[in-house]
Amino acid sequence: MNTRTVYVPTPDGTALATDVCLPDAPRRLPAVVIRTPYGREAHRAELRGWAAHGFAALAQDVRGRHGSPGEWHPYRDHERADGAATVAWVRAQAWGNGEVVAVGASYAAYCALVTALAAPEAACDAGPDADLDNLHHGGAPDNFHRDGVPDAVIAAVPALGLTETAREPGGPERLWARAGWWAAHGDRRDSDPDALARALADDPRLLEHLPVARLAERLAPSLGRELPSWPGLWADRARGRLVALGSTARLPLLAVGGTRDPFAEDTVALWRGWGGPSRLLLGPWEHRLTADPAAPARAHVNLGALYVRWARAALAGRLEPTRHGAIALGDSGRWHSTRPRSTPRPVSTPDASSQDASPQDATAREGAEWRPGADRPEAESRWSFGSPTGLRLLHGAEFNADPDRPVRSDDLAVPADVEHADRCLLLSPPLPRPLDLAGAAVARINVTADTPCADWAVRLTALDPAGRADPLAFGIVRRTGPPGEAADISVPLGTLGRRLPAGTRLRAEIAGHHFPAHARNPHTGEDPVTATRLAPSRRTVNPRGSALHLPVVARRRYVEPAPEICR
Repeated sequence: MNTRTVYVPTPDGTALATDVCLPDAPRRLPAVVIRTPYGREAHRAELRGWAAHGFAALAQDVRGRHGSPGEWHPYRDHERADGAATVAWVRAQAWGNGEVVAVGASYAAYCALVTALAAPEAACDAGPDADLDNLHHGGAPDNFHRDGVPDAVIAAVPALGLTETAREPGGPERLWARAGWWAAHGDRRDSDPDALARALADDPRLLEHLPVARLAERLAPSLGRELPSWPGLWADRARGRLVALGSTARLPLLAVGGTRDPFAEDTVALWRGWGGPSRLLLGPWEHRLTADPAAPARAHVNLGALYVRWARAALAGRLEPTRHGAIALGDSGRWHSTRPRSTPRPVSTPDASSQDASPQDATAREGAEWRPGADRPEAESRWSFGSPTGLRLLHGAEFNADPDRPVRSDDLAVPADVEHADRCLLLSPPLPRPLDLAGAAVARINVTADTPCADWAVRLTALDPAGRADPLAFGIVRRTGPPGEAADISVPLGTLGRRLPAGTRLRAEIAGHHFPAHARNPHTGEDPVTATRLAPSRRTVNPRGSALHLPVVARRRYVEPAPEICR
């Protein structure tokens, strides 16, 4: 294989450092383009893998990072123009056949997506004479054209923008993750992945700093540098732009994510809203997907081989013009076929006259819920609060949400102090049989707060027969309204993919905070990013009218992930 570094010009003349790996056999090739802020050199093994399967493979440092000059402003417009210029340059090369797949994970997925959704006129044509040797010595393009949009996109664990990464869809700020990312990558040319961990070792109460908008000032001494872009992260409120643009796309999309990844719902939303053929692969993974040492072995997928197979099918036009995919049922080794759909029909909807109906027996009754000919393998199971067969209230129907003593996101233990409850705690009876879950879960709760603004966090945990706790689902929303006014609130809990063994209990916690993963709501009505004063909030959860809704697999449709994704 032949690998070398070239410098690809952009419309403003900035030349971006790009590694190009070509197979030894001289022929015109389809190309894969990866644009990343995390260092192109980390992708060299990946490039060799693509090249071994007959692709020209490129990895590029985005402007202002690692080997590329310029200034980097995360999630700003230069990524769109630079990506379009790179795709157009690839199409002009003698070794290319004109076909290009944009590939990326996390921020690199953002780069791939904005390039795929770029205005065509943003592309820059390097021209047929701008070969590798010329560009390696600083050559620049002379012409522009409109050929800067790729033919297909692979977006893994996509970070879709400033707002999507900084805030939950329901409003609360993702404090820990953003502090960690900005400390590692923000306002610098290279990366320091352990920067926040070292800072917390020196200053354990660092993330308690108020206001959040000035946290960077306290962080700076540990980092040895300033973070001038930190306040601007929180100023951005635009959400859903890429998902909306994706609805107009006609090229194929492969969206890859993990049910334990913080961006899982953005992955699903992108797939669901995409205008062209789209596929979803949702495994039991965190943000690093199968590269995580803790990834379940039985749910292992050779993502490299799958990407190659899908890319070939996409470029050849062999994909069905549909949206479908596969969700792993936890670490069971089983994958469930899925398609986008509206909210599933309930299989159990107990009311005041039927509180003893058991949602755990849903799998025995689902057959009666299907319309003739309907293709809906998921059904909704309702677990009523306060019901002996749903979620029994242990304590905390009234509790105190104190931001000075917040419920912690990094501790699954629950306090035994019933008298001074800091959360509402509910528990189900043991499951009489295994239960498969695949799809969207939601908690619908009737609640009251004595403050004008309140966050409502719902954490669902699976307890095995030995009492070991395993996180199952989480959601948090922010509500503003008159103090003391009861409200019906829906808290989305994300897309689940799990097989729960018989004997499992479900534990639900409803709290006012989830710190340090999320910034503390001050309860004063002030913006949590700029607030400097905190106040406690008295909360009430009304079990009557509150329930957990889980997506039970009513009709099992197990699939092998690669064939399902590539058809």
